[in-house]
Amino acid sequence: MAEYKKYSNRLGITGWLAGGRWGIERYLYSLHRITGLGILLYFILHIFVTSSRVFSMDAWEKWMGFFGSPIFKFGEFLVFVAFAFHAVNGIRLFLIELGFAVGKAEEPIYPYKSSLNTQRPLMVVLMIVAIVLIAAGGYEFLGLTH
Repeated sequence: MAEYKKYSNRLGITGWLAGGRWGIERYLYSLHRITGLGILLYFILHIFVTSSRVFSMDAWEKWMGFFGSPIFKFGEFLVFVAFAFHAVNGIRLFLIELGFAVGKAEEPIYPYKSSLNTQRPLMVVLMIVAIVLIAAGGYEFLGLTH
């Protein structure tokens, strides 16, 4: 009788974050989840602050004065970075899910190997696009366009 390797599924948060033998795609997966949560938190805060305008103009101006500090400008840039990465990585995942970047079929032996000939170049190209978007956004956020 053939013996099978047993893999522990009880790794907790370290298993969620650690890429291990899965490579860069696993780290992109973890970063995609983290940026998604960050964008969600920003969205909730944005709705809360925007709704303060309903109560009074004074409340709105107080919030805008609070968020006008340089630390919040940097935070706004981080939200942009998260959005740019999340959007570009989402496009990569969408293309893989539709089968455009899957590659040739191989014998399914666990742990499954992703197709390095198609998925890796797509990942590299799209991460370069994300870096260009982030650099362009940083150029705008630093006020160098004026």
